Amino acid sequence: MSTTSLILLVVIGLLSVSTKCLQLVMAVDRSKFRTCDNTSFCRRNRDGRNKLAYQYNLDPLSIQYHPHPNNQHSSNVETDEQNEQQQKQQKQDQQQEEPRKRGYIQSLKQMLSKSSSNQNENSNKIDPHFLGPNPFFTANLINTSPFVGKTNLNPQSKEQLNLSIHLHDNGIARIRITEEYQSTNTNSDSRKDKDKKAYAQARWTSDELILNTDEMKYASDVQVLDDSNDEGRMMLQKLTSTLKNGSLILDNNDSDELKNLVLLKFGDMNMYDDYTKEEDQECASRSSLLLIQYQSFSLHLWREICTSSINNKKDDDDVSYGLPMVSMNSDSLMHFEIRRNKEDEQKLNDNHDISNESEQQEGNDAVDTNLQQEGEEEEEEEEDRHGGKEIVGYWEDGLAIYADGTREEKKEFDLEDLSSNSILQKERKRRILMDVQEGIDENFQFDTDDMWEEKFGDHLDTKPYGPMSVGADISFPASTHLFGLPEHASSTQLKRTTGNNGAHYQEPYRLYNLDVFEYELDETMALYGEVPLIISQSKSSGTVGVFWFNPTETFVDVDSTNEGKGSTTHWISESGIIDLFLIPGPNPKALYQQYATITGRMPLPPMWSLGYHQCRWNYRDEEDVYQVHNKFEELDYPYDVLWLDIEHTDGKRYFTWDKHLFPNPIPMQEKLKSQGRNMVTIIDPHIKRDNHYYIHKEATSKGLYIKDKTGEKDYDGWCWPGSSSYLDFTSEEVRNWWADQFAYKKYIGSSPSLFTWNDMNEPSVFNGPEVSMQKDLRNLNGVEHREWHNLYGVLFQRATAEGLTHRNPDGNIRPFVLSRSFYAGSQRYGSIWTGDNESSWPHLKIAAPMLLSLNTAALSFVGADVGGFFGNPDAELMTRWMQAGAYQPFFRGHAHHDAKRREPWMFGDEWMVRMRRAAMARYALLPYWYTVFKEAGVTGMPVMRTMWMQYPDVEELYGIDDQYLIGSDMLVKPVTEAGATQTQVVFPTEHDWYDVDTIMKIPLNNDFVIDRITVQSDIDKIPVYQRGGSIIARKLRLRRSTQLMTKDPYTLYIALDKSSTYATGVLYMDDEISFDHERKGH
Repeated sequence: MSTTSLILLVVIGLLSVSTKCLQLVMAVDRSKFRTCDNTSFCRRNRDGRNKLAYQYNLDPLSIQYHPHPNNQHSSNVETDEQNEQQQKQQKQDQQQEEPRKRGYIQSLKQMLSKSSSNQNENSNKIDPHFLGPNPFFTANLINTSPFVGKTNLNPQSKEQLNLSIHLHDNGIARIRITEEYQSTNTNSDSRKDKDKKAYAQARWTSDELILNTDEMKYASDVQVLDDSNDEGRMMLQKLTSTLKNGSLILDNNDSDELKNLVLLKFGDMNMYDDYTKEEDQECASRSSLLLIQYQSFSLHLWREICTSSINNKKDDDDVSYGLPMVSMNSDSLMHFEIRRNKEDEQKLNDNHDISNESEQQEGNDAVDTNLQQEGEEEEEEEEDRHGGKEIVGYWEDGLAIYADGTREEKKEFDLEDLSSNSILQKERKRRILMDVQEGIDENFQFDTDDMWEEKFGDHLDTKPYGPMSVGADISFPASTHLFGLPEHASSTQLKRTTGNNGAHYQEPYRLYNLDVFEYELDETMALYGEVPLIISQSKSSGTVGVFWFNPTETFVDVDSTNEGKGSTTHWISESGIIDLFLIPGPNPKALYQQYATITGRMPLPPMWSLGYHQCRWNYRDEEDVYQVHNKFEELDYPYDVLWLDIEHTDGKRYFTWDKHLFPNPIPMQEKLKSQGRNMVTIIDPHIKRDNHYYIHKEATSKGLYIKDKTGEKDYDGWCWPGSSSYLDFTSEEVRNWWADQFAYKKYIGSSPSLFTWNDMNEPSVFNGPEVSMQKDLRNLNGVEHREWHNLYGVLFQRATAEGLTHRNPDGNIRPFVLSRSFYAGSQRYGSIWTGDNESSWPHLKIAAPMLLSLNTAALSFVGADVGGFFGNPDAELMTRWMQAGAYQPFFRGHAHHDAKRREPWMFGDEWMVRMRRAAMARYALLPYWYTVFKEAGVTGMPVMRTMWMQYPDVEELYGIDDQYLIGSDMLVKPVTEAGATQTQVVFPTEHDWYDVDTIMKIPLNNDFVIDRITVQSDIDKIPVYQRGGSIIARKLRLRRSTQLMTKDPYTLYIALDKSSTYATGVLYMDDEISFDHERKGH
């Protein structure tokens, strides 16, 4: 064997191991979707427009500590007896001195802790939605803006927020900011009475629905450091100096500076991984350091420095800290709009003294006249839009279908018109210049536009609680590489959306789950799902993450800071609370383990779901199904699942079959299962409003549907069946009822080999605003849709997965559910795909960045439809897509009903053989895929990894998203250009790399950390490489499905390391279909 070929093949027998494509020009109808400029809460707060209205200070007299009973380090937190005595003294002091004269530390030490258990009892009474470890630190935030109480934007004379800081044992810090809640006791069931009191009650949060509280552990050993001792002063001085250099802190005079700060040292970050050097292993555990600044409130997070790992073993006194990994509110952009109802608001406005009342009234009259004219114009425009035609339905793009068979035409949309006419003109209308104090910016104006009602198109949002948005700036002072915020059809690395010197985008990243028909590329527009998670990767500060736990509509701006050496983000959410998890890392493996304790872990999918899936809208009937299946059999083309879209049902009534097209669904499923195949049928969340349809009849009688804005009537929207209602999946009762519908005795025609596809679950409503639901609809508990919109998809998928599990008597068969919509935590319930892509080379090219972005958010079981959904790929594009799809976690071919048939044999034998070869490579590697999926479930590390996830110290790899790793050991570079015969691959030179086809080692220049090599990649080749020092298992016998491979032997591919002496690998095996691996501890 050649010296450049160091892969050894070992066979282990196991007898019983349980022309160019036609270009379809896709163009989204932008008139259907809002931007920041025509979304009042974003427009009002973007770029610090209302910054002067929110200036928060932490009240040191309000500070309380709540240490864990076993806490050994909170030495400056006195006992309850001392606390009681000091509180008496404090009351006397308050009558004689101003708090500022007494000093912050003295005030802080006079407000000591209540017991942890008492806090839990009290917080549950006031905030029944909160779950997780109780806070260690609580205090009040006071809005000291001179405008508080002077405007109808901030009507309260005193605006106070509650701050709680929850410290986890793995170094995570949870920052929770809420209104100052009041416990209310009312026996009234009327909607009006509840609304009157709701603004004083806890805002609804989804802790119970999303958070993995079983794995969240209270940090039992917390050290409080302040200027009352030498150690505290030393640490505060070090950290303060770095903050000053980064312009991140209020520059107080020296005598009071440290009194404005307190430092919390807590947690144990497990930094050890497989690549930790032996000399650094003693520093594998470090604490998080959270600095709290009182005046001009802000937070800053560091990682403890281990002195034993520094050259010459420096003393602690000689160690200097760099910039924090992450900071909150360092730009003072935090805001929190206090809820109130319209009646209270009117009373406040009636009593409000406006100095220039007559002048103001003139302005208001002019505005009212303009608004009346605008309203009349809009009504005329609406009439002209339909030309008096009768509307009989709506299509997925939100356009009307008329009785004469024609359809509404798409509006032409001018981007220049949007940018020039939206915000500038709106700010000249309905703005109220309020009286201001002397010495304050007299040009400051409040944007009061659309505060109490907001119209978009012909849809009106009534906003019963007025403006109630929250937001904050979160910066990464030492990092310029940010990732996350799926789902967007853009690069994996986030790009600038604001600021000087050429932002890439003009609009912030939008997080609002929507069915965007024919979505475009390189956009920040919202798509089908969202995860409000950003990961920062930096050579100096390592890996750190922020999870903004708020499922309401959110916009995120990204900009550079610190003279281009850092990054900052500005989060603006429509409602909810500020609930921020700071995830300390310091490396990808540690961070994803930490993130898994917040949102949960991915269960191991059944082996068959990792094979190839064949789908189209729609396979016409049973005969069509058998013909497709038999052709795969005839050609020895491996596949595992055949899918049926909406046309298989009886008139879009889910859980039914069209008796003419599919009269024998059970024998059909049994036939395919006898040859190792499963089937998937689509089940969407919209329920046809037909009193003869048993699902609708029972859901109506039990009162399970989402209600209209009054909370009384079932909501009626339009989707594929026509007039439809939507189940309230935020309700446990509804989820349980939905799960019961999958029982074999209820879902007539289903069998154990039939699984489920959840589509249209953003939710998609063809005649709703932005092709979705109105925000002022109510769930069964009276909570507005705006609060839980982004959760609808994940809760629908969850209920479906539970139904597929519970339908079997012992609940011991793993489910499979594909969902289009998602949120944080969706990894627990099934697979996700990137929606309705296009048959074009640009969409093939964007697939890898989009899937990497999803994986960055811990959604690993993801894929893009092979071949593209819209349009007709030619043979070359289809082949390249099949090659790329074979190396993405979820592997499915799909097509629109208007697309030509594109099963692999439709392009001729030559092309079919190429595509079959790609599918065979996928099936040979299924043992490796299965092992990596198991690893992802245990460690949280993604299956499909950006290069930096495995090589976090190689800065040259941070921006790469056109190649990636499967697990740690396989590098893939899809070919995404037409006619390509060569492509460039970037290899980390820390390891050797072997071509998986030729088994030859790639010659690299080891003088650099990376080497860019141009490799051959003609139509028969996709560049894939195995890492030196690894062992990968394959199964090489050609089979037509995974079920037929179960007892096949494994072949181990051993790629030696640089020393040619060592390799290691993992192979995970179980029965591939049941939960026995969890129940029996395999």
